[in-house]
Amino acid sequence: MSETLQSLPVRPEMILVDLDGTMVDSVPDLALCVDIMMRKLGMPEHGEARVREWIGNGVDRLVKRALVGAYEGEPDEALFRKALPIFLEAYEENVCVDSRPYPGVEAGLEYLHDAGYFLGCVTNKAARFTEPLLEKLGLAKYFKIIVSGDTLPVKKPDPGPLLHAASFFQVAPEESLLIGDSISDVKAARAAGFQIICVSYGYNHGMDIRDAGPDRVIDSMEQLRTVLG
Repeated sequence: MSETLQSLPVRPEMILVDLDGTMVDSVPDLALCVDIMMRKLGMPEHGEARVREWIGNGVDRLVKRALVGAYEGEPDEALFRKALPIFLEAYEENVCVDSRPYPGVEAGLEYLHDAGYFLGCVTNKAARFTEPLLEKLGLAKYFKIIVSGDTLPVKKPDPGPLLHAASFFQVAPEESLLIGDSISDVKAARAAGFQIICVSYGYNHGMDIRDAGPDRVIDSMEQLRTVLG
């Protein structure tokens, strides 16, 4: 559980929210598509529990981990080039079958919206997956800007996507906040000069996100009411 929550030192004007592992548990559909890919390649399937350990560094890395069956390692390049389009096609068809918002996400977003914050979504997921997923789950309506993994030449942990959103809203970095779940989010926020709140659940490869040193850790986005109050 989270420690006793305190308000942030600076009340932000803009709040950016990560997608996978922060707002949405997308592992069931990612795992489904990994196993579709593995079957089509004539290779053993992995199942949801193993795929859950591999999420968080983009589709290319997920596919490579699936091909080698481990967190680290590089598959044969020809095999990877064959596998990636299979996965992408499968995910495009199954982007929102069993993916669901985490408990408290919709209430948290409703609170942020009603409180008048500038809201954006910043994710490393490609736009062709991000936008349909947000739409199908009814979350797109909260965001004035969506910065996907292929919106810019760089993605998190590079600060570029965060600064791009800050420029869009004409808000200074020191008046900005990122809500995420991983060390990549913490690195991006620190490099951009943002405050950073992390959720205690999500995809951080089994490591306690507190070790990455975010400003606050919450167990549910409903707790934003306390942290931002």
